[in-house]
Parts: sequence; structure tokens; C-alpha cells
Amino acid sequence: MTNTSSLIIAIDGPSASGKGTVARRLAAHLGFAYLDTGLLYRAVGLGVLRAGEGLDDPAAAARAAGRLDPASVLTLGDDPDIRSDTASVAASKVAAVPEVRAFLLKFQQDFGAKPPGGKKGAVLDGRDIGTVIAPQAPVKIYVTASTATRADRRYRELQDRGENVTEAAVLADLQARDARDSNRATAPARPADDAIMLDTTNMTADEAFAQALAVVQGKLPHLR
Repeated sequence: MTNTSSLIIAIDGPSASGKGTVARRLAAHLGFAYLDTGLLYRAVGLGVLRAGEGLDDPAAAARAAGRLDPASVLTLGDDPDIRSDTASVAASKVAAVPEVRAFLLKFQQDFGAKPPGGKKGAVLDGRDIGTVIAPQAPVKIYVTASTATRADRRYRELQDRGENVTEAAVLADLQARDARDSNRATAPARPADDAIMLDTTNMTADEAFAQALAVVQGKLPHLR
């Protein structure tokens, strides 16, 4: 049983919904530790590719997960390839491997139970935080947006990074990833039954953060 003495805020949602921005800002505002759990899966996917192995090989994905160094998880974002579209697609594929999810489950739960730096709590964002990783979290927010809005956000993000992509290709990749994430046998992506839905389709980043903070403070008044 995972120690649940620390305070965990679970932020879930599909790719490009804005959940990462919301989660990072909440963590900074509250003084909590922050973990982008998607980076763990991206790192595993990149590990498979860099080893010259196939993303359709569950054993290769499990080996890549085993090579992750927990001590360096907070610097995964420094990898120049970690947020590429290639890493995004790879992450979605390895995330469907039960052995990978089992390996990373304990790491994520340990992070939430004992946040680094002695923080009083942790904000975790992903796709199954509120349903699998921390179902006991007192605050669960599911951040979403229309598929068209998410595809546009993702396209602009990739363009800003200098990647040669088309809007049609980004939309197709996003739809394929949504299908894989929602239909996988292990921990399919879905809102927790008690999650608060936050649709950011017509919101600015500031508006989304303000609404998420209001949800947190409504659930946990002592954080006002």
C-alpha cells in the first residue's frame, strides 16, 4: 500500500488539451512538486527507438522502462527530442504495454506519496492519474478540448519547434492516439467518476488556470 500522507492533485486529459500547462501552474502556485507522467512514457518510447528496436515489441518496451533512472526523472524535459511528435506517438504505443505500465505505476505512486524536496504535495498530470495512479486524490480534474482545437494547438507547437508537419497529419496522429489511449485493455484513458471536467476549447491559458485553481481551493479551502 502506497503512503498517502502527502496531498495529491490529479490532472488528466488527452494530448494538447492544456492539462500540462494547468498542472505546472498549479504546482508552482501551491508550492507542490510536479510530475509530467507522460514524459516517462515518452522516455520509454524514445529508449526503444534509440535501441533500434520496434515499438510493437512489448519486451523491448519493458527493457526500455527498466533502463529509466528515477533520479533523473525531473530533468527528462531537457532531452531535446522528448516533446517531439515522434516521441508522442512512441509514448502512446508503449503505454499500451501492461509490463511498462506496471513498472511505472510504482514510480508514480512513490512520487506522489513522497514528493521530492520535502514538498507538502504533488501535482501529477497524465491520462490515468485519477483512475489508477492516485484514485484517493482529493482533487481530480479532467482537462479536455475539442479535437479540432487540440490539433491546432499541437500543430502550432510543432511548427514553433521547426518540425515539418501538416495540419492533416497532426490531426490524424491525434485521432489515432486518442483511439489507442481510450481503447487499450490496461488503464484506458477516461475521466474518473468524481473528476471535475474542465473544457479549455474556448479558454486562454490564464482562464484555464484560474478555473482549475478555483476547483482546487473549493475542494481544499485551506489552500486559499
